[in-house]
Amino acid sequence: MIDALVAAGYRAKVCCRLLGVSSPGYYRYRHRPLSPTQMRRQGLTGLIREVHTASRQTYGSRRVHAELTLGMHIQVSERLVAVLMSNAQILGLPGPAKVKRLHGVATADDLVHRKFHRLSPNELWVADIERHEAFLNLAVVKGHRFAPVAAGVNS
Repeated sequence: MIDALVAAGYRAKVCCRLLGVSSPGYYRYRHRPLSPTQMRRQGLTGLIREVHTASRQTYGSRRVHAELTLGMHIQVSERLVAVLMSNAQILGLPGPAKVKRLHGVATADDLVHRKFHRLSPNELWVADIERHEAFLNLAVVKGHRFAPVAAGVNS
């Protein structure tokens, strides 16, 4: 906090006094060398940036962790990779949507037994609705020819 205020143009002594910090303690903190843990975390953050950039910024913490542990043989926990990525604001692309299966919910039977061919139009109309997160997907096949219509409808 004091560093941010000093960078904004305020005097360090005034900031220390207002925040209840001794100025010698603040200056000791400023000039203290990095601890081994801090140095390791900075190095890991650099490696995470490299792996993320090499993946065209698509990898999330799980894949970055796998690349570090399996590909580079670096011992690091997946949780630490996630924390370091979050602190450095490194984001991967969202993964595949999770399909929720509703157990115990009745679903429609296959009334045409996957035989979609008919001799004349309007003998068979088939539709399917799926819900993925906030979207409804509708697919319709009408008549004897396949004329699928797919639309994403925000619900």
